[in-house]
Amino acid sequence: MRVATVAFYGCALGLLTMGLREMFSGFEENRCTMTYMFEYPEYRRIALPRRVARQYPAYGLYLYGEGQYAQDTRGLKLTGAPVLFLPGNAGSYKQARSLGSVALRKAEALEGGVHLNVFTIDFNEELVALYGGSLRRQTHFLHESIKAILRLYKDHEAPPHSVVLVGHSMGGVVARALFTLPRFSPRLVSLIITQASPHQAPVLSLDAHLLEFYSAVRQRWVGRAEDLRNVTVLSVGGGYRDYQVRSGLTALPCPQDDPSKLSLVVTAVPRTWVSTDHLSIVWCKELVLATVRAFFDLIESETGQFSDDPERRMAILHHHFIRHPVRVLGEQLETPVSLSGSPKTWSEVNTLRLAYSAPKEGQAKYFLFALSSRRRAYSHFYCRSNNLSLQQEMTSWVYGCTQMNGSMCVQAVDLSFGTELLPAYKVLTLSLRELSSVSHLIVVASNLNGRQFTVECEWQRQESQTVSLPVPHVLSFGMSVSDVTLNSTGLRHTIELQHFHQVYQAFRISVVSHCKVTKADRLPNVYIMKVPWFREDSVTTSSIPSVTEISGMLHTSRPDNSTGVLLQLHTAPNCHYKVSVRTSFPRVLGQVLRFCGPVLPVYVAVALLLACGGQMSSVVRMGRPLQMSHAVARSLQPHKVDLPVYLLHLLLRYSWFQDGWSTLHLPPLDALPATSPDGTTQEGLPLNEDWPRLLSPLLYVLGAAMAFWGSVLLRLFLRLLSLLLAPLHRPSVSRDCGTLCRRTQLLLILCLSVLGWASCGALSITATFLLHLYRVLRLQMTERSLSHMLNLAPEKQTDKNNGTGNKEKGTGEKEKGTGEKEKGTGEKEKGTGEKEKGTGEKEKGTGEKEKGTGEKEKGTGEKEKGTGNSDSLDSKPKECNGAPLLSDSVLQDVRDDLQLHISLSALLTLPVMLCAPSLIHWTRNLRYSVARLDPDPCWPHSVPLFIASLLLINCNTLTLSYSKTLPITSRLLLPLSVAMVTFSPLHLYRVNYFVSAALVPLAVSCLF
Repeated sequence: MRVATVAFYGCALGLLTMGLREMFSGFEENRCTMTYMFEYPEYRRIALPRRVARQYPAYGLYLYGEGQYAQDTRGLKLTGAPVLFLPGNAGSYKQARSLGSVALRKAEALEGGVHLNVFTIDFNEELVALYGGSLRRQTHFLHESIKAILRLYKDHEAPPHSVVLVGHSMGGVVARALFTLPRFSPRLVSLIITQASPHQAPVLSLDAHLLEFYSAVRQRWVGRAEDLRNVTVLSVGGGYRDYQVRSGLTALPCPQDDPSKLSLVVTAVPRTWVSTDHLSIVWCKELVLATVRAFFDLIESETGQFSDDPERRMAILHHHFIRHPVRVLGEQLETPVSLSGSPKTWSEVNTLRLAYSAPKEGQAKYFLFALSSRRRAYSHFYCRSNNLSLQQEMTSWVYGCTQMNGSMCVQAVDLSFGTELLPAYKVLTLSLRELSSVSHLIVVASNLNGRQFTVECEWQRQESQTVSLPVPHVLSFGMSVSDVTLNSTGLRHTIELQHFHQVYQAFRISVVSHCKVTKADRLPNVYIMKVPWFREDSVTTSSIPSVTEISGMLHTSRPDNSTGVLLQLHTAPNCHYKVSVRTSFPRVLGQVLRFCGPVLPVYVAVALLLACGGQMSSVVRMGRPLQMSHAVARSLQPHKVDLPVYLLHLLLRYSWFQDGWSTLHLPPLDALPATSPDGTTQEGLPLNEDWPRLLSPLLYVLGAAMAFWGSVLLRLFLRLLSLLLAPLHRPSVSRDCGTLCRRTQLLLILCLSVLGWASCGALSITATFLLHLYRVLRLQMTERSLSHMLNLAPEKQTDKNNGTGNKEKGTGEKEKGTGEKEKGTGEKEKGTGEKEKGTGEKEKGTGEKEKGTGEKEKGTGEKEKGTGNSDSLDSKPKECNGAPLLSDSVLQDVRDDLQLHISLSALLTLPVMLCAPSLIHWTRNLRYSVARLDPDPCWPHSVPLFIASLLLINCNTLTLSYSKTLPITSRLLLPLSVAMVTFSPLHLYRVNYFVSAALVPLAVSCLF
């Protein structure tokens, strides 16, 4: 193995490791607070109709309870508002305890008996994210569960007419799939909240049933969206800590003008502002509190059930999950408000900035800001306050005066509805153009309860406090820096990060703050990275002075020509701020793997296919295959794969080619994974985009590195396993060890076909793989036995003089081990007068080809070519005590067969891994007397795969070298690789089809 090859693939492995490290650990620590149960949780199983229980024996419906509440609900006489929790992929129904426990504590603190009844479904912890056959079954059981829940309230005075659904991961997708059922009434569900649910597409498309399910859900919610406008859906993504489901996939695929659908990332939720991993999003106290508060605000006090008004639902969800402004339900924005107070409590502010600290003594305080003298010079009024007590947070604090009485305002309108809650304070920005009917602004700074706080306000010119900063190119590798210095004379600054709108961009944004005068009571800095096209804002708080680093990464790409990413700095006055932006190459790799990591198995399969093709070509040329690692190294030819794919994308831009494509009924080309929030792919990107052109070669290199080092690990694993199994087998010196007779092969094909049909197709594939693995292990043991034998005879060496007196080895004879019949046919020898390089190679003379004077010998079947002056070689091996001595050629033959079968084993590993979820699902459901997997994504497509694999068990290089179809087969693997890259990135299950298409002609080559 060449040093350069190892170094190259070592560097590629380093890049892959760097990207994986950044993807799995390159984010903030978990700042979520754990939710705790103060009493022992109980899950009471709800009896379902006998028909439902018999049809779905693995599923169950439970009611969550604790303490006295659990005792009160033993008779299932329920009076609360029903909420149903749906676990996700491999999720437990007991994950509902965080939501249920917090809801119980909230109900105990309220008066009037308003409370929630939290139900949860046991889906048997099925792997529905990887096996789509259970999704339809779960959807039907969910429908039956909702009807069973509503029947529990039939004796209630005001029974509920709908159930609120909370779905985690794939549970959220199942909740939306309810509306695809023909007999489901949309009135049964009015509100759905999903947590880290991949609505856009499955994370891994391992079977066609999964994609069909997603297609049906998308068609219902996008194609007939008008029918579902009364159904409110909120989707919450986990942020960068969730590496299982990236937040871009959690965006709801729906029309942009649908007001009842809301998608956001948990980092943008007020009072939360943290990123969660895929599991902690269920128990993160900050998010659970926001959800429970929204639920209780949605309950009507008269009925104790959830509101049926969709506008009210959206207003409450906006309040708790988007801005958290001051909200007074039922009160209009322009409702006049009467203000009172003595003239001493009113102060008019004539300066450009107000900085006020409330004293310890309780007092009323109002500040007046005249608008008449400020309208022309300024565009906005900005104010902030850190009076964030639970009572004051919901209190109006900024008004617009409509009627003055001397130095006091007697009538005003509330302007606090636009308040935005930040971690350190609440802020309000008012546009002066929208305040034409207002003469003064009033800021209330009363502290009647004696609580100390700070209020800071100022007049602002938006254009003077907005700065544009071009970001460095993604290929600058951190060598160039874009920076800007702000001499803060204001409380807020906005930096527009130009050309920052793609997911593959990643930056390290550094903000250095420095103040000449240090004050202990100074409000902290708050930095917000705002993304205009998706609610994925991230909030960072820092002290003064400080050096703060912000991760500049996106969950979605900009779908149109909207404004770029904005960096809002809520700063301290009279301080200096330096903002630096530098490309982070490790984070760029992390973004590539986060978005395109699921595509890597396709490129690994391409590398293995081309490596197998290289070995077949080597057998055609030299009669022996290359080493597996050498074959993978030589298969790195991305131009041969990417160029045809790129040409296909270009040709599909023309209508005539599209018509021909449709006439052939070919499937659409798989583009890059969707990165925009509306789910559109990269198909329509202009040709000058770097993302689609540079990404495919990078993924090819990473896939080839995985194939290269995977083959090395496979070889080491085989050596170790063969050592462990060697005492259980007798030593063998035959290359046919581990093979099967023809009758056994036919019997196994029949048995595996019946097994796959009666149980699970993945089981047949796994059994075939184990049989082939046994063949490889026997070859590995034979290779070790032969290499350690003491009676090896060296290959015959002949002195052939070409005028220089050099000794040369005569190569070309092929021998079989002890006890085998020697075939005389097919052996070719050339004597040319120069050194021969390898076994079975055709060689040229020093000046011209020389034809020997020997003639074909009949009766022996052996062809000899010579120069007429060389001795004939012995056709029989030397013997000792009647036993033939082994030669190096026997060991070489075994090694050649071993390399060939290691390549096939590596290729067969991919179908086994892709079919593993269906096998796991079938195994876990055996206890429910489910003998046959239905639907089975691997049947009947697995039949050609395991038939070809069984036939290849007997394959060896000698048989392949005489095959008439091998040259065609070796050239077929490159078109298959191109087709795999064309049609498989978004349909991983198609990899199995292409592997079968490669193994079938290879098996035919072993027969003919």
